[in-house]
Amino acid sequence: MTLTPRQLALSTLDRQLLLERRRLDVAEAVRRLCALQAQSPASPYLALWNRLEDFAPEDLDAAFAERRVVKAPLMRITLHAVHSEDHEPFRAAMLSTLRSSRLSDRRYTSTALTPADADALLPELAAFLARPRTGAEVEAEVTARFGEHAHRVWWALRTYAPLHHGPTGGPWSFTARNAYVAAPAASEAGPEEAGAGVRRLLVAYLRAFGPASVQDFARFTLLTSRAIAQALRELGDRVVRVAGPDGAALIDLPEAVVPDERTPAPPRLLPMWDSALLAHVVPGRLMPPRYRPWVVRRNGDVLPCLLVDGRVAGVWRAVDGALELTAFHALDKAAWRGLTEEAERLSALLADRDPAVYGRYRHWWDKGFPEAERVIVRG
Repeated sequence: MTLTPRQLALSTLDRQLLLERRRLDVAEAVRRLCALQAQSPASPYLALWNRLEDFAPEDLDAAFAERRVVKAPLMRITLHAVHSEDHEPFRAAMLSTLRSSRLSDRRYTSTALTPADADALLPELAAFLARPRTGAEVEAEVTARFGEHAHRVWWALRTYAPLHHGPTGGPWSFTARNAYVAAPAASEAGPEEAGAGVRRLLVAYLRAFGPASVQDFARFTLLTSRAIAQALRELGDRVVRVAGPDGAALIDLPEAVVPDERTPAPPRLLPMWDSALLAHVVPGRLMPPRYRPWVVRRNGDVLPCLLVDGRVAGVWRAVDGALELTAFHALDKAAWRGLTEEAERLSALLADRDPAVYGRYRHWWDKGFPEAERVIVRG
């Protein structure tokens, strides 16, 4: 059987809980979704609102506070929210990438310090972060060892050291003033732990985004082809090969199910940087190529999107206590009705939390869009 582009899109939507909201504990939902992009504090909340029945933001507040869900730099050297039990193996998988991205960067190499100099601080840093500390506090501590280079050493360490971002309050648990805390029971990953981590991450990725190509997984993680090939060999028959459109070679889990291509997809208002849009090679499965320049801005910002029948159809933003929905092409009445109902519910949620969510990104709307229709929705 050869899978169609529609089936692949529906598979992503299904595994991402975007075909039907589910009633799940928030930590278990995060585990099923592999990882939620958490570059903006609001995004994990809005991602789960799109996916869970009767989602209560307070449940995710509690999961972060109790460290059942944790936030840390992981895939693509970007902040993600993951289940606490997944953090250490995922970090082991990503450690080589995270470490080299910083210690080979000119911002670190210009100090004339060696990678060993930064690594030597890890035990001391773990002890210092036994309780949450601000970045300024950590930098002051590092200054005692590295003086004028402290800022750049801490810039490198905060990406690959075994730590989490600690909740700091605010409407979405985290504020612009980050706090950091040591990851519990963390250990430096050797080759065996790294290999096991890549295998676990690959299985979690396929469960959340498959079927997918090796290139898709590499794009999602920035792992090397060598590490991925080794994981596939070691997984053996726990991963199967399937045929995609135009003969594309895909991999999947043997027990996985692909929806029938006639399955309808409900409207959704995705958050910024939603993982469903970032899990496959460009342009992705849900993004019409002609819309990508409008949704993915030149600096990498991925704007909040409208999904109609499983495809990106426009963008949304908060404006003056309402939500402004901009469609890139004409939509029928049924599509607008569904989007409006979603927007009314989201507007009500934001009214209690952050009515101006993503306000710092509103300058992208000043650049203009291929606007076909625009609707203002109030909760």
